[in-house]
Amino acid sequence: MTGGVLRLSVLTLLLLSCGGTGLPGAVDAGVSGGVLAPSPGSPDRPLRGATVEQLRAFRAGDAVAEHLFDAAEGLGPVYVRASCASCHLRGGRGPGVTERFAVVSFATGAPVQAAPFGPLVRPLVTGGAVTPVLAPEGGLPAGTLVELTHRVAAPLFGRGHVEAISDAEIERVAAEQALRTDAIHGRIHRVTFHSHGSVDPAFPVHVEGEAGLIGRFGVKARLATLDDVVADALQGDLGLTSRLRPAELANPDGLADDLWPGVDLADEELSAVVAYTRLLEIPERVAPDPGGDTLFQSVGCAVCHVRSLRTRSDWPTPQLAGIDALVYSDLLLHDMGADLADGQVEEGAGPREFRTAPLIGLRDMSAYLHDGRAATLRGAILGHRGSGSEANDTVARFEALAPTEQAALLAFVAGL
Repeated sequence: MTGGVLRLSVLTLLLLSCGGTGLPGAVDAGVSGGVLAPSPGSPDRPLRGATVEQLRAFRAGDAVAEHLFDAAEGLGPVYVRASCASCHLRGGRGPGVTERFAVVSFATGAPVQAAPFGPLVRPLVTGGAVTPVLAPEGGLPAGTLVELTHRVAAPLFGRGHVEAISDAEIERVAAEQALRTDAIHGRIHRVTFHSHGSVDPAFPVHVEGEAGLIGRFGVKARLATLDDVVADALQGDLGLTSRLRPAELANPDGLADDLWPGVDLADEELSAVVAYTRLLEIPERVAPDPGGDTLFQSVGCAVCHVRSLRTRSDWPTPQLAGIDALVYSDLLLHDMGADLADGQVEEGAGPREFRTAPLIGLRDMSAYLHDGRAATLRGAILGHRGSGSEANDTVARFEALAPTEQAALLAFVAGL
């Protein structure tokens, strides 16, 4: 499919239907109320009560996310995957895994030199490129080594909820944790906006270089808005430039463009992907066992995995305005100790610091923690323990539970 045909297909989806109810959750996978309805059982579903216009935008963005790009459409010149769905299948986690590297001190584990083409491994080339971006294999300074870390792509479910959360709510939780007498003291990650403006002026508009925004997306909360998240992923992972990120990233071959001259992604495509991400519903959760919920709180999991945070009352998406967003996260950075440290510094977040991951869509996961090292939820909880980790006391309280209590807590988490 050429870039022009793709642009036409997206516009066709955006223009489908001028009437009907467009009710989400329709059982038919074809056309409902004049718009494409979600497939039954599919985890990537639009917000409950989505309007016809929202459903059009959702399906259009879904089409772009599923599309396999090629060099003639601007893919590359160096890249990780050829589609969004390669890492976020049906809005969920995986199957794609990315790698990041850092040259760190053997003695301290701290990074000691910058990666000239960025820390992301981009192993694939096209459009005239011949040299991928890989971790260095030699020529390292004395006393250093390459630390390679994996990143399993996070689910996109409920990210519109996360974006809508009021800054004041995050600040409130951080202030409450600062008063605690135990080790748990999460901090807000203030970050810089790196894109050229925003997609939809109805949402908060930011300008390139704007500092002091609350980071809430990514393993280390390095991004503050879904505009920046989408533009960053398209540019970094697929090598697709857009109005928000119009320049190709630096690469070993020094290529400033690819086989699609200029900006790769049309504004309609970019807007559709951002809208799709903003409109993804939190998957329906299993009715919680009150006993498991109580244990989740009593051992201390809920201190960081805060059940709900209040969204802005003036948020442009009506379904998300002034609600308690059930994200199970404080969106703060925490020191998780030496054992989870990954050598990465992102916008000032250090190698040991990680954002509390929202507990959303866990039923669709087969591996846990940021790098997928835990094959079970029990392993994920135990993986929070390590030298200097803020979570050590919480893990100890979990292990002190009776086997039946541990099972009840794990069942509760599994239903999230």
